[in-house]
Amino acid sequence: MSTKLTSMIVLGMVAIAVIAGALLWNQLPDQMASHWNANDQVDGYMPKFWGVFLMPLVILGMFALFLIIPNIDPLKANIAQFRGAFNLFIVLISAFMLYIHGLTLAWSLGYQNFKMSAAMLPFLGVLFFFVGYLLRQAKRNFFIGIRTPWTLSSDSVWDKTHRLGSVLFMLSGAIAILGSFIGGEIAFWLFFIPLMGSALFLVVYSYVLYQRETKA
Repeated sequence: MSTKLTSMIVLGMVAIAVIAGALLWNQLPDQMASHWNANDQVDGYMPKFWGVFLMPLVILGMFALFLIIPNIDPLKANIAQFRGAFNLFIVLISAFMLYIHGLTLAWSLGYQNFKMSAAMLPFLGVLFFFVGYLLRQAKRNFFIGIRTPWTLSSDSVWDKTHRLGSVLFMLSGAIAILGSFIGGEIAFWLFFIPLMGSALFLVVYSYVLYQRETKA
């Protein structure tokens, strides 16, 4: 996916979110739900202005950052090698955030016959499954991927860590999707534990690989 097409899609999604918020403004409460706990109960609220416009602003900020990163990385030539996959990731994470925004608006409008975790986890699982794909494509750089002192110091360690990371993140995404059918607190832990366990394991794994390489 080209950067131009990515920009058009993301800016289009933001425009839709802003227009929808403006059209629904008079129907929304002054205090909108902003956070749900592990039991799918609302435990946080924010003023209507931020409930309507904060997420579009966050998406715009993230998008600007994603555009800047490839141009300031000292290894930007490596990023160029997987830029298509990275651009697709930008679209997916923006779509995920817009989806959460849509669920929040629906809840605030009174459409509350769904569990937030059950609605969110399938998309989140798909997102992390794609992260696994992105890791397999990623070349050594300072901003995108599993960045430890040891992966950044060696192309070999980077490649081996990311090949394994790709599998682990795809599995974590698949488990999150399965957990969404269970719902409640168990679903949260089925997402959280594999993801955090994979991340911690990969840090240790990259260190072990680097030690083996330098002692060889």
